[in-house]
Amino acid sequence: MSLNVALYGRGVRRWAMTERGTGALWRDRTTLRIGPSQVRWDGQTLVIDIEEESAVLPLPVRGQVRVTPMVFGQRRFRLDPSGRHVWEPLGPCARVELTCSNPNISWAGTGYLDANHGSEPLEAGFADWQWSRAHLADGSTAVMYEGQLRDGTDFGMALKIGPDGQAEVMEMPARVVLPKTAWRLDRFTRADAGYTARVRATWEDTPFYSRTALATRLWGEDVVAVHESLNMNRFATGAVQWMLPWRMPRKV
Repeated sequence: MSLNVALYGRGVRRWAMTERGTGALWRDRTTLRIGPSQVRWDGQTLVIDIEEESAVLPLPVRGQVRVTPMVFGQRRFRLDPSGRHVWEPLGPCARVELTCSNPNISWAGTGYLDANHGSEPLEAGFADWQWSRAHLADGSTAVMYEGQLRDGTDFGMALKIGPDGQAEVMEMPARVVLPKTAWRLDRFTRADAGYTARVRATWEDTPFYSRTALATRLWGEDVVAVHESLNMNRFATGAVQWMLPWRMPRKV
């Protein structure tokens, strides 16, 4: 298990994701400890205490993230017919506060909290997926989730999650093909017909995964969206598996 920390900003770029064995894990009803870091729920806020080391350069990452949901999702969604993979938008709109002592940065704004869980590895269930979310002016959150299952079946949903946490299934907007990443990873998103979404920044660019900021339009509203592309076929290749320990070192 690991705690993944990714910081992007002017003059700051840190990535930490150290895999740890069972001896470094502990949990009770409200707290999960992963090595020196921990995640705890205080009744209103998810508090993430970070004490990690970045890869590939071993730089310290110390700080705290506080995620306070302003909206609680009211349901979970099966991503495959058998229900082996489940996605749950726990806090589709949340107040997020970051305070770091190393690097010395702080930030506060609107964020998002969700969870994926399943009974088999992701690469056993999926060939790829595209996901994005954006906050709307009325307090709703737009979420697009689509891809291809391992058996070749397509899946997809467009949701508008209201301030009451209820998810309304919307008609899927038009498909927009985005520029490939530096690793030549395919990216596409959804936007209102006739509108071309634009990449504002590519935060994460790896052989099998990208995280991107988009300027797009959904249901008549101009929004900034967070977008990710995941290719599990690439993830499962020998070359990528050989490279993973450089970004995800292991400590038992």
